[in-house]
Amino acid sequence: MDDFILIEGDQVIFLPNFGAATVVVKPGQLKGSGPCTLNGKKLCIVGDEAGVSVPGCTYTAGPFTIPGVGTLKVASLGANHTARQTNTGGRPLLLKGSNFIAKFEVQTAAKQPPRGPGAPIPDSAAQYTGAGQFATTNSVLKTS
Repeated sequence: MDDFILIEGDQVIFLPNFGAATVVVKPGQLKGSGPCTLNGKKLCIVGDEAGVSVPGCTYTAGPFTIPGVGTLKVASLGANHTARQTNTGGRPLLLKGSNFIAKFEVQTAAKQPPRGPGAPIPDSAAQYTGAGQFATTNSVLKTS
């Protein structure tokens, strides 16, 4: 089935549910590195998603209600994100596809309020897994 090719500036939309964690998400943006262009914008190739990083997102997780902070990234693509027949510069094009696997890397742990006197208890998780999707401005160029 044909799908839209992603281009420079297309958005990376993260879903807020990351397992036990709820993240206040912000969108990321793709930087195209393919040699071909569409309307003056570079086409995205497989591997461009690895450059997406959205720092400064707050999160809470279960009893850890004092927010922490981390960075959203694309962990891995689905099979429908890679063009099977079309490439540019010898690399497959990146397609809109369905959901991809996202990761949230914790920089400052969320904390659980103490039950009595004492310090808040930090979340021990260093990373959470969730999902996201691409949103494209390309409504013309498709491939499979």
